[in-house]
Amino acid sequence: CGGSASGKTTVATRIIEALDVPWVVLLSMDSYYKVLDEGQQALAARSDYNFDHPDAFDFELLVSVLRKLKKGKSVKVPVYDFTTHSRRREWKTVYGANVIVFEGILAFANKELLKLLDMKVFVDTDSDIRLVRRLQRDIMERGRDVAGVIKQYNKFVKPAFEQYIEPTVQVADIVVPRGGENFVALDLIVQHVHSQLEKPLPPCRAALASAHQGQPLPKTLSVLESTPQVRGMHTIIRNKDTTRDEFIFYSKRLMRLLIEHALSFLPLKSVTVETPQGTMYEGKRFHRQRITGVSILRAGETMEQALTAVCKDIRLGKILIQTNLDTGEPELHYLRLPKEISEDYVILMDSTVSTGAAAMMAVRVLLVRGWAVGWDPLGLAGLSHLPVPPQDHDVQEDRIFLLSLLMAEMGVHSVAYAFPRVHIITTAVDKRVNEEFHIIPGIGNFGDRYFGTDGPSGWCEGDSMDC
Repeated sequence: CGGSASGKTTVATRIIEALDVPWVVLLSMDSYYKVLDEGQQALAARSDYNFDHPDAFDFELLVSVLRKLKKGKSVKVPVYDFTTHSRRREWKTVYGANVIVFEGILAFANKELLKLLDMKVFVDTDSDIRLVRRLQRDIMERGRDVAGVIKQYNKFVKPAFEQYIEPTVQVADIVVPRGGENFVALDLIVQHVHSQLEKPLPPCRAALASAHQGQPLPKTLSVLESTPQVRGMHTIIRNKDTTRDEFIFYSKRLMRLLIEHALSFLPLKSVTVETPQGTMYEGKRFHRQRITGVSILRAGETMEQALTAVCKDIRLGKILIQTNLDTGEPELHYLRLPKEISEDYVILMDSTVSTGAAAMMAVRVLLVRGWAVGWDPLGLAGLSHLPVPPQDHDVQEDRIFLLSLLMAEMGVHSVAYAFPRVHIITTAVDKRVNEEFHIIPGIGNFGDRYFGTDGPSGWCEGDSMDC
């Protein structure tokens, strides 16, 4: 928080740079100015509208967005145009991060908003410096004239600062004089954030296990029709006495059916073709966009053969998510994705999904621009860094299709909660997971049964635990 042109954004940016933590979101209060009616638009054009008053902001929307971000959900953030004093048509999609930095002139002026802030920093800059900065910014960046800027400053900005902004310094945990040039204060802030991130917290899987109980399954879920054939194959692969050869054979059959079912959800356009008999046929064709398959190693890799068998010239990527046997939490250890996948339809494959923690980490990697690192969707687990350069993945959420042979209801709910536009497709959904997060009745450790290996005791199923 701080007065207009106090250097809040500079301070926030330098904190983010010094933190060197992956997936930090910078959220500005400027995005949450209310939509002006025609009369207010006219006042704003004459520099007669008070943008520094609490009534100018949509606090209800802002509080709602921050609550969702802290829970790991995706949100839509409005984009405000200061030249036209209106919201643009396009909104930005932002995802919950490890650190959320929020800045604004009235960041401490709302009681509900204050409850969401874990650390409060007030940027204290001399009023003359703030006026000079505001003149430069509003004239050069926002197309205002000198007279209008000074008029607005004396009529609204200065009185609002004295009445609404300056008094909120009382609730600040740290006051930063001189803004972004106060490197000692910035170092203290960064140290505190790091200390909070390093604290032991409740495990992510346990948190997921207690959420969404008893709720109806989400609309983004599609389950392969349980025909007698599908039911028969499930009977074989779920049977603990099934031989490895039979397990592999019938798993592959199910995978093929699952892939074919998933492809039916891709966008198709109507086309007319001529048959060998010289007659016309009205059909469908996939609309010339690439499909990329991404497997969550190691068990997800078993689905690649079925995918390449039905999708010509498909590109493949791999993500290794391994369970920490001490904590039971997913960690990202390896990533190889094709270049320029931001416009692709991505088939994300894993054999089984119990809590959904690993699947959500994989989705997060696909969505985010920048460092490929481990993610905990509720801000509850540790991080896992990868020695790879920054990459622009930026896949659109509604173009991600999560495919799994078997899912637990908990995993379905968790993925749908964090990523409401991701398509979830499976051959069956089981009701429960036990205390060790194994799916019940389940299928066992898919990777061990498929590859004929012995898994570590204690962690036997789902979310790439077999790694």
